[in-house]
Amino acid sequence: WGHDEYAYRMLAANDTTIPQAGLDMVRYHSAYPMHDKGAYKHLLRPEDEERLEWITIFNKYDLYTKDQENMLDPKELLPYYLELADKYGLGG
Repeated sequence: WGHDEYAYRMLAANDTTIPQAGLDMVRYHSAYPMHDKGAYKHLLRPEDEERLEWITIFNKYDLYTKDQENMLDPKELLPYYLELADKYGLGG
């Protein structure tokens, strides 16, 4: 497993309140052959098609926040993410 699958399983196993569509984004956002190239379409259920749309939207934010132009201050962001973790039952 990669880090995406690990994060998905840890969230799912710990009763997160993140909706399934959000969990799917965590799980599949690095599956580029599937959501970028259209591979594996024959394996998808109808509800998977809608989730692929959400994954594609999410992926724009994932990819383009890792460059030098978008450097963020972790200390400044920490309160926001701690609150978010609490909201979804991950504040532990």
